[in-house]
Amino acid sequence: MNYFITGGTGFIGKNLVRELLSRPRVGTIYLLVRSSSKKKFNILKAELGKPGEKLVAVTGDLTRARLGVSPAQRKKLEGKIDHFFHLAAVYDLQAEDEPQTLVNVEGTRHAVRLAGEIGAKRFHHMSSIAAAGLYSGVFREDMFEEATDLEHPYFRTKHDAEAVVRRECAVPWRVYRPGIVVGHSQTGEMDKVDGPYYFFKAIQKMRKMLPSWMPTLGIEGSRINIVPVDYVVKATVHIAHKPRLDGRAFHLTDPRPQRIGEVLNLFAEAAHAPQMTMRLDARMFSYIPSSVRTALGMVPPLRRIRNQVLRDLGLPADILRFVNYPTRFDNRDAEKALAGSGIEVPRLEDYAWRLWDYWERHLDPDLFIDRSLRGHVGGKVVVVTGASSGIGRATAIMMADAGAKVCLVARSEEGLTETKTEIEAAGGEAHIYPCDLTDLAACDALIDRVIAELGGIHILVNNAGRSIRRSIQHSYDRFHDFERTMQLNYFGSLRLIMRCLPHMTQAREGHFVNISSIGVLSNAPRFSAYVASKAALDAFSRCASSEFSDTGVAFTTINMPLVKTPMIAPTKIYDHVPMITAEEAADMVKQAVIYRPQRIATRLGVFAQVLHAVAPKVAEIVMNSAFRMFPDSAGRKGITAGQARASQEQIAFASLMRGIHW
Repeated sequence: MNYFITGGTGFIGKNLVRELLSRPRVGTIYLLVRSSSKKKFNILKAELGKPGEKLVAVTGDLTRARLGVSPAQRKKLEGKIDHFFHLAAVYDLQAEDEPQTLVNVEGTRHAVRLAGEIGAKRFHHMSSIAAAGLYSGVFREDMFEEATDLEHPYFRTKHDAEAVVRRECAVPWRVYRPGIVVGHSQTGEMDKVDGPYYFFKAIQKMRKMLPSWMPTLGIEGSRINIVPVDYVVKATVHIAHKPRLDGRAFHLTDPRPQRIGEVLNLFAEAAHAPQMTMRLDARMFSYIPSSVRTALGMVPPLRRIRNQVLRDLGLPADILRFVNYPTRFDNRDAEKALAGSGIEVPRLEDYAWRLWDYWERHLDPDLFIDRSLRGHVGGKVVVVTGASSGIGRATAIMMADAGAKVCLVARSEEGLTETKTEIEAAGGEAHIYPCDLTDLAACDALIDRVIAELGGIHILVNNAGRSIRRSIQHSYDRFHDFERTMQLNYFGSLRLIMRCLPHMTQAREGHFVNISSIGVLSNAPRFSAYVASKAALDAFSRCASSEFSDTGVAFTTINMPLVKTPMIAPTKIYDHVPMITAEEAADMVKQAVIYRPQRIATRLGVFAQVLHAVAPKVAEIVMNSAFRMFPDSAGRKGITAGQARASQEQIAFASLMRGIHW
């Protein structure tokens, strides 16, 4: 048997070709190929190996009459084609109306006419359940004209394309309406982000923010019909070769569709992300009059918020229209045609992990952005405070290695010289700016000097800080502890930011990375002075983000967990509890610079904040238990000597609450 296929180098098409080649007595398979797609054809042929020799490219174009196939080529094909498969189409909810009409409708018309002219024995049209529109109820395979709500270009053009086949095809025809096609159930292979894949980025973000065991709130939604590509092509090829089935449509759908909330939980489980333990029925939002929803959507702030949320999650605007998808699909004719073949829709539970794994390895949009630090800081001026040791030193070296012009700031010129020497030995560029950041006038002079000498500041990493570990009951006569931490951690950083802002807003480019603490999220005991100063900077950054969101200037707060640095060295009990290194902390700064989020925090930090928000008394008890478990630091006036080594109980608790200051 000989075959002619449009869209043969596309995702469904490639799998269809492989399925056809697995059948006995396969003759020649002709693939319509645009001149610009010859490379894709050659790749497919090479992948198939020996069977690929049966493929023949036919140069053409879906948008041209007779598919742009030349008269000479049409003559060669005449009377030779047993099955004409028309798969080429726009499969994209976000595509504009005009290209969808041109390809889906007119392209189908050109395919139908070519099939008639070359005398194809049978025409097979790959339609979609979208041809039913937003029909409310059960849509049967023998229904077509009953389709409703076809305003969306994708739905309308799918319906109109099927109408062309039904009304204009001169050869026997069959129509296939697959559900939402996802990747291969055995390999997970997929070629684009579509359907449920739109939600994968949101699931990934949840995984990064929260531990997998934490319950979350989600939506229930309607039932959506998902089928893997291997089922679609196997069912299509089997039905295509059965006799006495012409003039009919077949629903290649799952007879057991699941609700959106159930589907998302399957993928969340595959991703090791939190699942939606409580799901709200999305139909409750249908009671809001459409006129009210439209009016709210026209309010500029609400529109910006909606667009930003959808953009952050990688969701197309139209996706929200289908949360309450009203159509169910009867597929009894397809099941009858497949009876005895062993072809059936596999359970999504059995292959969801393969789809997720393939997406994260091959389709995640983050894979295609410049994830290198050099791409973001190369040739730019980066100011790092506290660069003489610890996190600041590690960050400065990392920035210089990536090609940044690093400005090293700290009180100790000796420590800065050591950092500069190490950077220059590795071929980097560094400039020393000794400065006492508690002196506000010196902060102004520092920024002015850097701008005068280097032409501007692109990134300011506010890392310099002072930490005091002392319980409040031992601080009654030490009010200066609070003044000192506030002076450096808040006012010093704030002064640098305020001096930079006029220059950054004028250039419409700039980024402030503020090193805060997990203690701000967990309300760590014994660090009231330190946490309060960092919380002040956090609050300022949130307010500033609101004001400068549209200026090109970004603020990122990093709620850093416990880091092994000279600052915590006096607390000997920390020698026996888990913590991250300065280099690992610098990696968090790297993520801030590349992605420019408003906040970076560990999942435990986020959980601590959520716990405090929903059950503050529980959070208080947990922290009080830790406060009583760990002693005050030794060697302080009025404080008896503390432990030099941690007990097993303390180590176990610190490991469970990894990174929180005690």
